[in-house]
Amino acid sequence: MTKPIEVRNPRTGKFDYVIIPPPPRLVVQQCKRTRRAQVRWQELGLEGRIEALQQWKQAILFGRDRLIEALVNDTGRLSTSVLEIDSFLSSIDRWCRLAPELLQESAKNTAIPFIALQQTSVPYPLVGVISPWNFPLLLSTIDTIPALLAGCAVIVKPSEITPRFVAPLMTALNTVPKLHDVLTFVEGAGATGSTLIENVDLVCFTGSVATGRKVAQAAAKQFIPAFLELGGKDPAIVLESANLELATSAILWGSVINTGQSCLSIERIYVADSIFEKFYHQLVAKAHRLQLAYPTVESGEIGPIIAEKQAAIISDHLLDAVEKGAVIHCGGVIEDLGGGWWCRPTVLTQVNHSMKVMTEETFGPIMPVMPFSTVEEAVSLANDSIYGLSAAVFASETEALEIAHQIDAGAISINDAGLTAIMHEGEKNAFKFSGMGGSRMGAAALKRFMRKKAILIKTNATNDPWWFENGE
Repeated sequence: MTKPIEVRNPRTGKFDYVIIPPPPRLVVQQCKRTRRAQVRWQELGLEGRIEALQQWKQAILFGRDRLIEALVNDTGRLSTSVLEIDSFLSSIDRWCRLAPELLQESAKNTAIPFIALQQTSVPYPLVGVISPWNFPLLLSTIDTIPALLAGCAVIVKPSEITPRFVAPLMTALNTVPKLHDVLTFVEGAGATGSTLIENVDLVCFTGSVATGRKVAQAAAKQFIPAFLELGGKDPAIVLESANLELATSAILWGSVINTGQSCLSIERIYVADSIFEKFYHQLVAKAHRLQLAYPTVESGEIGPIIAEKQAAIISDHLLDAVEKGAVIHCGGVIEDLGGGWWCRPTVLTQVNHSMKVMTEETFGPIMPVMPFSTVEEAVSLANDSIYGLSAAVFASETEALEIAHQIDAGAISINDAGLTAIMHEGEKNAFKFSGMGGSRMGAAALKRFMRKKAILIKTNATNDPWWFENGE
């Protein structure tokens, strides 16, 4: 029998929820059942799949309050949980609207007069999704929805740190039998994920670089594709031509949204010498206005640190920075309030790349600000990282675009931060250790779940084969 996993409440610190991971044999059986059901799901056709997903959406809306409650218990924050649910529901509508055009098959003539080409695709039968704790619902479904519309069956292994949201999702799912057969959630930790990878045809993973490496190796052993969205250390560059009011507000938002627990968070800030002091003073003033969401979830904007281990990492990064000469202007302390771990928005100066806070993923509301003297230096500092997920540039549009083309990252926001969180049309790939595989944005996000087939048709069947005619 597998050992139960106790789940901690991030607001109270109490272990008030338990999940029991299924033994490996049951995971294998679930994969086999779901794989068998995929055949009927594919035969249902796109219209039938869209109808099933829309029915699920309506059932979720009916139980929306319960889902909000579960997400708040998982993460300790309210407004971001509501936003997460709304984003998830809108993604169902978006993909249902886009899928008919993206999944169209085509037939055309080729460069060889007597050969026609029919281009078609077939879905990977069973997709495994392994998702993280920072946005439990959204990152469990960001790959799941397009995969289902493509005709795949999907099994999701959410993080054992934030599993409460699964129950209300499954309650809604049980009202849609056609979808229930091809979408399920298995709860557990790393061992459950490992078993899942061994029994699927494609795996999508969102999480740390360390675990992502293990997933990639396990997928390679099974000879299946792996789409990995891993860590980030996103830079922001602020030039003298930037609108400082805009830049400070956008960077603050980009750094502290979800308490900085996002792979798209701004984690290091490079500011032109001439405006450095003015910039960080404005940033500090705005950071002071933000309040902790304590003692109630409505008390402020900054929620608790969700994963207990992350509190130790943030504390270690701050201690390392101070020991090496950094100056903290606000925040800077991990607080124990009501049993939960909290960190107020923290601005640091006198930082450099010998510090962990400038080189390792912090995943907290931490804003280290460093001056630069030339644009070349700013670009060099931004690219001095093992990560390359996204970045932001604040400057006149001409200058910003010139810099954006030089940054080694998959998405660059100009005069804003984290725009890929709200704009899903631009395809992007992670650079360096921030991931690998097809884009989860744009048309490619759906098409990557399809295997392409080329059917070549000889249109004049009375002729001899071309190789015979040429004397081969």
